[in-house]
Amino acid sequence: MSAIRKITVLGSGVMGHGIAQVASMAGYTVALRDVEDSFLQNAMSKIKWSLSKLVEKQKISQVDADKIYDRITPFVDLKEALKDSDILIEAVPEDLQLKKKVYAEVDSYSDKDTVYASNTSTLPISEMASLTRRPQHFIGLHFFNPPQLMSLVEVIPGQMTDRRTIDLALDLIKRIGKEPILCRKDVVGFIVNRVFIPLVHEAAYSLQRDGATMTQIDSAVKFKMDFPMGIFELADYTGLDVIHKASKEMLLRDKKVINPHPMIEQLFTEKKLGQKSGKGFYEYSKDKYERVRLSEAEAEKYDPISLVATSANNAAWLISNGVCNKEDLEKALKLGMGLKKELFQLVEEFGVERVVSVLRNMADKYGEFYEPDNLLAEMSSKQK
Repeated sequence: MSAIRKITVLGSGVMGHGIAQVASMAGYTVALRDVEDSFLQNAMSKIKWSLSKLVEKQKISQVDADKIYDRITPFVDLKEALKDSDILIEAVPEDLQLKKKVYAEVDSYSDKDTVYASNTSTLPISEMASLTRRPQHFIGLHFFNPPQLMSLVEVIPGQMTDRRTIDLALDLIKRIGKEPILCRKDVVGFIVNRVFIPLVHEAAYSLQRDGATMTQIDSAVKFKMDFPMGIFELADYTGLDVIHKASKEMLLRDKKVINPHPMIEQLFTEKKLGQKSGKGFYEYSKDKYERVRLSEAEAEKYDPISLVATSANNAAWLISNGVCNKEDLEKALKLGMGLKKELFQLVEEFGVERVVSVLRNMADKYGEFYEPDNLLAEMSSKQK
């Protein structure tokens, strides 16, 4: 299995235990470490439950499930968890001070050749790498939630990450059955969140500016933009706490990446976090997962051109700035956000000239955040 035999996962929460499970299912020996035994026991119970569901569905045998479970060993002792580890994947909460403390401890105990990887979705890889003694062996591996089901992993090198570490990370992600997309520059939001997070804020502005209802906007997003669900619905599913935290971290490092709408912070402050709390943009019954009722009839009442334009502008920025190519961008959005149609195909259908015109009008009214990227402007001029 390449140069990797043992994987240490730091943090046993939703992401941590999910990553541990998929690594073990690929045949790797896994050490799962957390600060309290109760956290670990809870995580191991969830892994056992997840494996039992795969047995029920006849995806794996009970013998295989037992072997997968047995390859994961829980640890509270960090030194023991890191012993003989080829790569550690850190999945602790998105708090830079906490990560700083974790990496200081890790540096004390890890073997000299252990590669460091972070599952962060928002924090800059170069910034975290600088907290360690081995920035050249540090990389971002952004798994999507839940790791057992989502196939995308964004692979993000820091400014000092060496080629061997990049190649080893890409190979590992393929070996555990996931789809790696290389984020060639360590930019705020990486690829998917660079499109998704600003879009949630833009939807809130659409609600304010266009006099449409949430279900009209969401229905248009689903039926006219071919998203798997409405953008407000997707935000509630993701969690307004996650979106708020990502927004704050992204804005802290780049004021131009998001046009922040106060509604996101307000919902977070009021603890209206979406599905998990029973109320976010929409209200839910807490005992089961619910879908919002959206319809093609409602979709006809709203033109989502401003949402198409904002998404396309952020996507174009990623391509123009060499973060990824168009093919990787479309693949990342399909796997990470569930887009059924390529974003630039959507732009063609709505009209490139119209998209650029809408962005210029919005820039005049609402500020430079909406100034069209050169790539879109060039696409538009070619069609004239």
